[in-house]
Amino acid sequence: MQIRIAEVDSDLELAGSLLIQLRPAYDLRTIVSQIKAQQKRGYTVTYIKDHGLAICAAGFVIETRLAWGKHMYIEDLVTDAQRRSSGIGKVMLDWLKSYAEEKGCDQIHLDSGVQRFPAHRFYLREGFNIASHHFSIVNLR
Repeated sequence: MQIRIAEVDSDLELAGSLLIQLRPAYDLRTIVSQIKAQQKRGYTVTYIKDHGLAICAAGFVIETRLAWGKHMYIEDLVTDAQRRSSGIGKVMLDWLKSYAEEKGCDQIHLDSGVQRFPAHRFYLREGFNIASHHFSIVNLR
């Protein structure tokens, strides 16, 4: 399996069709449009393809902050619902770790919804720690 960085529209559509499983508020047109807007600010999408379909996708940024130094922040990570627990997510996460190291990152961070218990088990098994609580205010408008 090869991990590809989505750069052209056909790649974005392939990865976007899978990212919708994680972000169901989008349809294919709007998720591709949003990805393109975020790419202008450093967002990168990667995916693993099998038999013409994306089976795992991740979106991340590499940036520097006072709190974490140079780091990778994984904004999106999803394995196709029918392929979960098959090792595909580990393949993607191993690639993300290597890519972050290659780019000089000292840390990797991500947030995960409190209800996503299987994802939490996966992240803990892959060496992540629960380092903080994420607080938010939604619907400001």
